[in-house]
Amino acid sequence: MSQKLPYYLTYPIPLEMDDEKKEQKDYEYMKSLYPETARQLVPYIEEECDRMEYTCSMIYDEYPDKVQLHILAKHVFDKFPKKEEEKKNIYELIEIMLYHEVYKRRREHRRAVRKFY
Repeated sequence: MSQKLPYYLTYPIPLEMDDEKKEQKDYEYMKSLYPETARQLVPYIEEECDRMEYTCSMIYDEYPDKVQLHILAKHVFDKFPKKEEEKKNIYELIEIMLYHEVYKRRREHRRAVRKFY
């Protein structure tokens, strides 16, 4: 009598973990391609997002408050050393990079929550 395989082994599904690792590696590579000023801003933005990463944080609200996001950007702007003539452009770059980082963390948070169901 031949041994039958369980159903879940007959049609293997690619592991999600491999996809997550590929996405993370790709994201890190793309960050390494940032222009010099943007690369210098990354640690400041990640630090601010790390500070806001807790249960029930406003960054995980369905619609994050724009005023709160501006406040986060202002915190980064105040910490980052800049020249007088760069101030407006730096602030706009900080906002864009901050929104992207918040989006990335929200996506990861949704994936993590979904795995428990």
